[in-house]
Amino acid sequence: MAVDAVDPVVGTKDPVVATPYGAVRGRFENGIAVFRGIPYAAPPFGARRFRPPEPPEPWDGVRDATAFGPTPPKPPYSEAFARLLADPVVPGDDCLNLNVWTPAPDPGARLPVMVWIHGGALTRGSSAVPVYDGRAFARDGVVFVSVNYRLGIEGYGLFPDAPANPGLRDQLAALEWVRASVARFGGDPDRVTVFGESAGAISIGALLASPRSRGLFHRAVLQSGPPEASDRDKVRRMVRRMATRLKIPATAEAFAAVDRDLLLRTQADVGRLSSPVLGGPAFGIVVDGDLVPRDPLEALVEGAAPDVGLLLGWTSDEYRLWLVPGGLVERVDRLGPVALAGAMARCRCGHEVPRGYRALHPDAGIADLVGQIITDHLLRVPLHRLADARTGRPTASLDADVPGGDRAPAYVYEFAWPSNVPGLGACHALELGFVFDTADAPESAKLAGEGAPQELADAMHGAWVRFAAHGDPGWPAWDDSHPVHVFGAGDPHTVRGPRDRELALWEDESARAAARPVDRPTAGPEGEPTGSGSGSGAASGSGTGSMEGAPVSPPAVTASARIASPLSAVRRFRRSGGAERT
Repeated sequence: MAVDAVDPVVGTKDPVVATPYGAVRGRFENGIAVFRGIPYAAPPFGARRFRPPEPPEPWDGVRDATAFGPTPPKPPYSEAFARLLADPVVPGDDCLNLNVWTPAPDPGARLPVMVWIHGGALTRGSSAVPVYDGRAFARDGVVFVSVNYRLGIEGYGLFPDAPANPGLRDQLAALEWVRASVARFGGDPDRVTVFGESAGAISIGALLASPRSRGLFHRAVLQSGPPEASDRDKVRRMVRRMATRLKIPATAEAFAAVDRDLLLRTQADVGRLSSPVLGGPAFGIVVDGDLVPRDPLEALVEGAAPDVGLLLGWTSDEYRLWLVPGGLVERVDRLGPVALAGAMARCRCGHEVPRGYRALHPDAGIADLVGQIITDHLLRVPLHRLADARTGRPTASLDADVPGGDRAPAYVYEFAWPSNVPGLGACHALELGFVFDTADAPESAKLAGEGAPQELADAMHGAWVRFAAHGDPGWPAWDDSHPVHVFGAGDPHTVRGPRDRELALWEDESARAAARPVDRPTAGPEGEPTGSGSGSGAASGSGTGSMEGAPVSPPAVTASARIASPLSAVRRFRRSGGAERT
């Protein structure tokens, strides 16, 4: 139940809510009841290190919930990315906590609920980022919840003596807390929408496909992140390289004995040679036979979670966040065919794909071509596949006015407004300040620049609220005509099939790949298999992890690229400082 408690210091009434583990006291901020730092699981250290989350210890009395709780251990962004992306650190071990913004902490309110899972390459980010303030959602009649979860080696290290995916298991535990507790904060546990961006969206894709999440949420928003599973060997290489640096066995027991700060420094150092765009060892969600029983995209395409409505989308220039901060656009342009060969290696495609993109975009520079090719391969192709799986009649819905049928619909958007920061365009993560209606916050302005249009925030934030409340954001559901709602300069509008020509290139490549023999992969400059032009362009095992704040490593080059001395060109690129890393 929710009650009012008189604060003896200031004489005002603060909201107090009873949770399954004890009562918490928040505070009213401009008429919104806000609770911060509520533990949903016990601190994941000591005997709990690298283990699945456990319930928190119950407490007596009323626990203060007016400040953000500790953030999970994480390395800082590099200087180049820290200028664009806020990532506060709150010290402490009790980092498996969440926050609630609610307009009515009353069990009878039964308001729609939105649960936010942040991005950050599964290595950075937290619920304390000011861009993720939930006041606007609560203002508009939504109970908003944001969660912390374990990151990096703590959350996604793969060990022989510990279960996989503890960070994803944290998210599942948070959703179970929401199911059990959110009604006391005024939310309806039968109207929960989970939404996330980048690594958060990838996480949601895995949760969508997991049988263990059934009934915990009813709608899902995937922003700039596809359902996917990383290659287990790729994650193991990250762990083994860290173990080599630390001179310890690659086991959870050995890693648990290492000083936490040293572990973070080693993780950051090893991760400098990796890029979710062009490969390398990295942390990611893996198929574990338990929480993630199979590849999430394939499971969803084949019919998993058919009753969960979907809102999916991307930004027009995702890749510019990866290339612009370190000045890599000019360097990639200078690399010319070597960079295109790297894109072919990463996407495992033949020459026909970059030739097709060049024909469609004759005036684009090499960096723009490479960026769009990789963005489409890693992101838009799998999201199109997921949307295509929902083109049947809508399923039975929570809303009586939605007709029944086979599968809940999908709605697709594109964020096209270019940042006022020179060179960024409509880059990865730029839409967040508009979705949260926090575009006026200084932390949003780091990425968007000054003067972001409030009317665009009104439109985009309103669409997310409508989707959570009614299952319809306000434009046509995905069908064979491929309607995409574009949020850009001017009024938002729907365009039919804006990416169809590019995506047709990947369909043709898939047909060619199925017809040609499979070549043995060759080793690239970092020991990564480069492939030789095969692959469908789907996300099967591609392992993007997250594209937020990602460095760009030197491209691997296939033998089929027919470029003289490609490894020498890559080494020259490295010496030039082109591989600036976070």
